[in-house]
Amino acid sequence: MSDWLTTHKPTASARLQLLLAAAMWSTVGTLLLYFGVRWIWAKPSHYPLLLTAAAAGAGLVKVRFVLRYASGRLIHRIRARGDGYCIGGFLSWRTWLFVLFMIALGRLLRGGALPRSVVGPIYAAVGMALLVGSCWIWLAWRRYCSIADSDIV
Repeated sequence: MSDWLTTHKPTASARLQLLLAAAMWSTVGTLLLYFGVRWIWAKPSHYPLLLTAAAAGAGLVKVRFVLRYASGRLIHRIRARGDGYCIGGFLSWRTWLFVLFMIALGRLLRGGALPRSVVGPIYAAVGMALLVGSCWIWLAWRRYCSIADSDIV
């Protein structure tokens, strides 16, 4: 079984894994930010502009103190592993479990008793953080592409 899995697992270059990581962070961040802001502004709530600004500020704080380091670890992991590893291996098993936990938490918040005007700022803050945090991964991918392209010429 182990040999079969090793032989048939989809592999990818480090360049593609950086691209997938950046695209995942950007896509999830954009969707969370979109729905969060939409829910903040959906019903006439008190001070939607203030809530949106506070969510953006909280997201930027999260980038500064959490996601900046998380994206650096992710970039280092992908570069250190190099080419030929499992396509989903750009995240560790522990990180994939954390992603599943965050998905479950998001579904719980969305389906729970809290109104969307309360859940909206949380979604917007996390979305903002992921979107801004993805910039470091995009830059690493761009640098990796530049290095790989210069090797060809």
